Amino acid sequence: MTTSARILASGRGWQVSDLVCTAGAADRPFEEEHRNFCIAVVTNGTFRYRAQQGTAMLAPGALLLGNPGTCYECGHEHGAGDRCLSFHFEPAYMEQIVAGMPDAKKLNFKMPRLPPMPALAALFAEAESAREMTDVDAFEEIGLRLAGAAAASGATPAARSPSRRDQKRVADAVRRIEKDAERPVSLAELASETATSPYHFLRSFRRVAGVTPYQFLLKTKLHRAAVRLRISDEAISTIAFEAGFNDLSTFNRRFRRAMGEAPGAYRVRRRGERLSNASAVPTL
Repeated sequence: MTTSARILASGRGWQVSDLVCTAGAADRPFEEEHRNFCIAVVTNGTFRYRAQQGTAMLAPGALLLGNPGTCYECGHEHGAGDRCLSFHFEPAYMEQIVAGMPDAKKLNFKMPRLPPMPALAALFAEAESAREMTDVDAFEEIGLRLAGAAAASGATPAARSPSRRDQKRVADAVRRIEKDAERPVSLAELASETATSPYHFLRSFRRVAGVTPYQFLLKTKLHRAAVRLRISDEAISTIAFEAGFNDLSTFNRRFRRAMGEAPGAYRVRRRGERLSNASAVPTL
């Protein structure tokens, strides 16, 4: 068994699971079917996702998109294992969301994924920290916001799929960045490790991952810092330096730009929300 799914929370028309896959290159992909709309946040690893909408490489920060009744396949020829927060929504649930959006039409994802998007960075950190802290009450709202974002952005047809060779090169680079995100890594270094020129590597990375290598590295650092701010009492400076930022002012500036508020304010507000939610739970 290469995949395990643990249901974290569910409600009327929706469910979210912590999906962990240990498959590698030696494991042959097999076809599965989406029973409902699927929107999965990739939190670790890379894998190839092939569905009716096309083929894409999924990396941390991306959203997998699936339509009900369609078959799909996931492959790990580029590296072993991945982990996702997988949200499933019944068609009637998604129809209610789309109905409340301007110029709404019948929803049908026409692309297999959404690449990492700065506008969703704070929401992804919120989702992962909810998983780590087993904050069951937070998932309904997180799922609703993800569904709305995917419905608004996921109707554009996908471009021509990159070659498998380019997908493998980018997957290797993504895993390299994930492993050593806290230390500096240059574009030339990443390109050399994939045996391509910096220009070709940059173009391929952006086409496959949806962002540039620098943007992905920065996103990874800020995401990890945001999760630690939510779940730990460590000093902000400690979190910043261990995330790979050389000085606190740079971290503060980058964090504010990505998350919309300073690290200190982010931590205080999120903790306030948690305390408020906890106090609202009735006791027996």
